[in-house]
Amino acid sequence: MAEKDLRIELRSREILLTMGYFGFLVVIVFAFSFSAGRSTPVPSMVSGILWVSVAFSGTLGLGRAFEREREDDCLRGLLLAPISRQAIYLGKALGVLFFMVAVECIVFPAVMFFFNVRANSTVWGQLVLVLTLGTIGYAIVGTLLAAMLARSRAKDVLLAVILYPFILPVMITGVTASSALLDPQASLDGYGAWLRLLIVIDILFGIASLWLFEHLVTD
Repeated sequence: MAEKDLRIELRSREILLTMGYFGFLVVIVFAFSFSAGRSTPVPSMVSGILWVSVAFSGTLGLGRAFEREREDDCLRGLLLAPISRQAIYLGKALGVLFFMVAVECIVFPAVMFFFNVRANSTVWGQLVLVLTLGTIGYAIVGTLLAAMLARSRAKDVLLAVILYPFILPVMITGVTASSALLDPQASLDGYGAWLRLLIVIDILFGIASLWLFEHLVTD
């Protein structure tokens, strides 16, 4: 499933280009709005802008995640195939995760450049780890909700309304951990606690999504 999505996207590039363009545009708007007159950006502001840009661009990708399966009721055919329903979910989640990571390769350097963020290699690595764990949690929840709304005519509107309350724990944890890393005066003990909480959230969301997927797409 994931290989099929990636192969189609490499030919069309419609999802990656849309997500990348929108994410970069969001960063540009925030850069010109908040950096005026500031020589040193506030760490919490930078981390918030980073996560908001990722979340907004990710919503576009989720809106298209099950678009091809929606045509000619292909999703029903997948559910009738002699394969595990959880395998279908994991394949779609891996595809969404790949799209989001590809977009973050554009958004992350753009935020660091426009807000003049300076840090050592250790902080960069820890920040990438936090962003990766947060992206996994986002893809886990987002794929489940996108599958649930795949047959809805108003799925683009409903997805944004339903998605953000569910991913709020991931966003809050990710923003707080990122702020602790970017703030030179903050203690890394707080970062470790938020990182462990983010791992727990990903595990809980993953278990719940694997259990709920079949019920949500068949009811």
